[in-house]
Amino acid sequence: MTRYGDEVAVVTVTYSPGETLDGFLSTLSAATTRPVSVVLADNGSTDGVPERAAAENPHVTFVPTGGNLGYGAGANFGVATLPPSVGWVVVANPDLSWGVGSLDALLEAAKRWPRGGAFGPLIREPSGGVYPSARLLPSLGRGLGHALFAHVWPSNPWSAAYRQAASSPEERTSGWLSGSCLLMRREAFDSVDGFDPRYFMYFEDVDLCDRLARAGWLNVYVPEAEVVHIGGHSTQRSSDRMLAAHHSSAYRYLADRHRGPVWAPLMLAVRAGLALRLRLMTR
Repeated sequence: MTRYGDEVAVVTVTYSPGETLDGFLSTLSAATTRPVSVVLADNGSTDGVPERAAAENPHVTFVPTGGNLGYGAGANFGVATLPPSVGWVVVANPDLSWGVGSLDALLEAAKRWPRGGAFGPLIREPSGGVYPSARLLPSLGRGLGHALFAHVWPSNPWSAAYRQAASSPEERTSGWLSGSCLLMRREAFDSVDGFDPRYFMYFEDVDLCDRLARAGWLNVYVPEAEVVHIGGHSTQRSSDRMLAAHHSSAYRYLADRHRGPVWAPLMLAVRAGLALRLRLMTR
């Protein structure tokens, strides 16, 4: 097993991120007092922004992945380029604005949770609202109830339970944490072979946190650390395709955990229901 040092690196997967990347890098400087290197794992940007950012910032490295690998596989590619001196890895979206001291708050929490494998901050939306970024793992019951009723009955009990809507913003363990900003112990990340590359986009964070927990690590929500996620810059141009990816990943997650002939009829029904939901949402 590789022995890692105590350095910190940030890996962000870029895909024509536009002006949001400048805000990401400028606010990161106030998020920690520690020196931090940044890897831009680029999935085929055409706007020239990641290359320019790397040229203008000596602590930023531009690393082409060779194509659009998806979020998880792109992150894995970036992490694999880091030297053994890096023992703490942040995987974060480039359309993120860091709160002052937010990364330091995550690193301090890691000292309090020696079995913590992943640490997630409180994530605010641009409006100031809190995004439910620390949730229960989606079981078949919660997942189906949330999928069917979230848009027509937002306060339904399945969505409320899944999002842990009644939970107070206190430091605690969680089923999964949003992959838009995760501090990870590199030893933990390695122990589960990182993100599952079969998830092109969506649910890669749910799957990762589930596998971390199965391997004996904890997923820890740290609301003392705050970030703002603008969201959707690189996916706005292809929202229908992203919706399809979301539904495909949801099915993969559930199917991976409900294998065998006893589950086959139910999983066929789940597949049909998700296909119908996608059709209705893309009209």
